[in-house]
Amino acid sequence: MLKGVAASPGIAIGKVFLYTKKFAEINTRNIDVSMVEDEIAKFENAIKLTKEQIEKIKEKTEKEFGKDKAEIFEAHLMLANDPELFDAVINMIKNEHITADNAVNQVIEQHASMMESLDDEYLKERAVDLRDVGTRIINNLLGTVNINLSELDDNVIIIAKDLTPSDTATMRKEMVLGFATDVGGRTSHTAIMARSLEIPAVVGTGNVTQSVIGGETAIVDGNEGTVIINPDSTTLKDYEDKLIKYKTKVEKLKKLKDLPAMTIDGKKSLLVANIGIPEDVKGALNNGAEGIGLFRTEFLYMNRNDFPTEEEQFEAYKYVAEKMNGKPVTIRTLDIGGDKKLPYLNMPDEMNPFLGYRAIRLCLDEREMFKTQLRALLRASAYGNILIMYPMISSVVEVRKANAVLNEVKEELDVKGIKYDKDIKVGIMVEIPSAAMTADIIAREVDFFSIGTNDLCQYTLAVDRMNEKIKDYYKPFNPAILRLIKNVIDASHKEGIFTAMCGEMAGDPLAAVILLGLGLDEFSMSSSSIPNIKNIIRNVTYERAKEFASLALTMSTPDEIEIASKKLLNSIIEE
Repeated sequence: MLKGVAASPGIAIGKVFLYTKKFAEINTRNIDVSMVEDEIAKFENAIKLTKEQIEKIKEKTEKEFGKDKAEIFEAHLMLANDPELFDAVINMIKNEHITADNAVNQVIEQHASMMESLDDEYLKERAVDLRDVGTRIINNLLGTVNINLSELDDNVIIIAKDLTPSDTATMRKEMVLGFATDVGGRTSHTAIMARSLEIPAVVGTGNVTQSVIGGETAIVDGNEGTVIINPDSTTLKDYEDKLIKYKTKVEKLKKLKDLPAMTIDGKKSLLVANIGIPEDVKGALNNGAEGIGLFRTEFLYMNRNDFPTEEEQFEAYKYVAEKMNGKPVTIRTLDIGGDKKLPYLNMPDEMNPFLGYRAIRLCLDEREMFKTQLRALLRASAYGNILIMYPMISSVVEVRKANAVLNEVKEELDVKGIKYDKDIKVGIMVEIPSAAMTADIIAREVDFFSIGTNDLCQYTLAVDRMNEKIKDYYKPFNPAILRLIKNVIDASHKEGIFTAMCGEMAGDPLAAVILLGLGLDEFSMSSSSIPNIKNIIRNVTYERAKEFASLALTMSTPDEIEIASKKLLNSIIEE
């Protein structure tokens, strides 16, 4: 049994298809000056072929899965057309006298490594897209051919080091029972595609490819994050029973799509979705989301050579607002800087970027950049129910400064007679302990809070959540975290405003009853998590949830709270 990240729910039982790629051997030798133009010509031809291949994959994906799934290949085409990457490769060939494949490999790796250094998991994983395009260019330069997953002729579980966007787009989906990979996290492309296709997946196992032989029987448990190789007859029978129960549960959950997240005794909660790109709206609506609780705007600023224009931003925000048809759409202003550098924004290197010059701190300094985004947001608010949210607020001072800029933009729009929602709600991400502790002060000047538990845990517990050596210290059920959450919710209700949660904890079934009992108004999560959380809320009374939350606050350790939560959850689902 191997443990990994539960990336997409469900259980798959079947024969293993071990997907191993041949990676072209990079030519590291230097070339004569006379060969430079030939290498550049080879590179240009490889780029042309790469774009043709990506265009075909995009068309196939759009035909089979819709325009929203094909958007990722639009991004791949942008990367293949990126003049910055193109010029960097040609300059490296000219100046360093190296082969085209070596130059492509170095340039792609430099850019991908920069993206991997980002703190935002969603954006961090986009390095996979860049490497996917780079690998395709190199393969086209060297004539390397890999196994074609579109030719699968049997039902299989795909085991791979990783699966790129191209892999998942071209594979014969109806033959794929499940995925398991060595690398990746919940926001990796493999995980996102698996959830979208409702294929069970476990990623980040470390060494599943080294532990299995093609043709062996395997079980992928996307609920628990485990992969079992060559199970004995008893284990196999247990999982066959679990699979039947899981399919029955899924059908039951689908029937909840249009029902409210309301407790047995009538307490209503709002279940909304986190999205990273506008096209994610489709998945949100398909899973019964009652709004968007976190729309990350960083995608607009990445993989480009200059700031996005006001019009580009306006169109993206307007698209989501219109698609949600009056449902609330909370859009987070730019959360970048320090650890998330943009090549076109001159920023200093920092000893500790997690505590550095980023998010609202950067926006308040880069005033014109901030005003451009706020103008786009305000203009888009005329087309739907948009809420504005500031990230990384540490005190009421930053709220006042940000609102001053917002009011300035409103006045400018008023002068021009441009329409916007005059009553637009403005809130903050509560992800820094100082904001959680002074929530009573900040609550007087905002319309809502949204608790970002990922960073709140990181900052409160002094745990870098990307550091494998100390990952066991990262405990959302730590009593300190629960007390901070309670403090924020209580402060908001005292001032008559609402509190949402948009961190991973909001979609954790074990946390649902505690958060409900603490009075959380809005749960924002990955779209695919919504049906399960709704089911839990609809099977408990608010009174029972309050009693359990009060009990949890008296417990001493995260493990004690988690064990009690599991016991309660099992009793709710059984009942």
